[in-house]
Amino acid sequence: MVKIMRSGSGESHAKIILIGEHSVVYGRPAIALPLSKVKTNVHIEETDSGTQILHSRYFDGELRRAPASLDGIKQLIKHILEELSATEDSFIMTINSALPAERGMGSSGATAIAVIRALYSYLNKHLTHAKLLQLADISESITHGNPSGLDASTSASSQPVWMVKHHELLPLPINLNACLLICDSGIKGRTGEAVASVKKRLELEPHETQTLLETLGKLAFMARKQIANDDATGLGQTFNAAQAQLAALGVSNKQLDELIKTSLDLGALGSKLTGGGRGGCFISLVRDQEEAQRIAAQLHTHGVTKTWIQPLGNASEEENN
Repeated sequence: MVKIMRSGSGESHAKIILIGEHSVVYGRPAIALPLSKVKTNVHIEETDSGTQILHSRYFDGELRRAPASLDGIKQLIKHILEELSATEDSFIMTINSALPAERGMGSSGATAIAVIRALYSYLNKHLTHAKLLQLADISESITHGNPSGLDASTSASSQPVWMVKHHELLPLPINLNACLLICDSGIKGRTGEAVASVKKRLELEPHETQTLLETLGKLAFMARKQIANDDATGLGQTFNAAQAQLAALGVSNKQLDELIKTSLDLGALGSKLTGGGRGGCFISLVRDQEEAQRIAAQLHTHGVTKTWIQPLGNASEEENN
């Protein structure tokens, strides 16, 4: 009798933090936006090879031989297989992602979400949203040390979210008469390094650092009101104020500062880094798609490698190369 081989698939998407980077780790609120067209897909095919194989842009080979940089995903897979009594299963897992790595778009969180969904699909097990986020934290804790949970939560959501770590995770409808221009600086972000530097700064300069984090929290509340009131001009000013705090916190860098200044000179309402910083992406708030396309074209001549345009009304995002 021929054995029918199982298969399963899982999907997730990118995220962008509008406001609240770093401060969200310390209990202040943050707002994040899912980018539903920038996807990560994971597919699993059962085999009779006796091995567990991983195909990805970072590693091709036996899962047990994956490098330390993939420890988060490796431990996540191991945990799920043990929990669901499938450690002896042999399979090929293929991860395809359109998310640029180390750019503050939630690549590791999106991968974790897609892997979990694929494994539960492959093993034909029911997966609740709460369980999905709980499992994603296994991988994210190894990858980032002290994750807020914002990346995974947004990668698993179809709506923008308002989050206060361990307290609130709420959908936040955004229907703002403006567009978000997301720009890849072309420089790898260093999230782990940036998170560690904020933690160290908090130990060495507690009062000054707490003040910066508190201000970022207040700016998140301000941004929420501006979004509710369709105040694009005000939100742009809030972006600029947040960038000043992030720079003072030490998580920006010279290249990001220069590109952000250029975007403002070109007419953006406001600009700031997004994600961990020290490279990665920055975001600019602009009036409409035409303005976004004009500014994007100019930024490409200044070193930006890729851009995405996200209308903040009801339209979907489009991508510029």
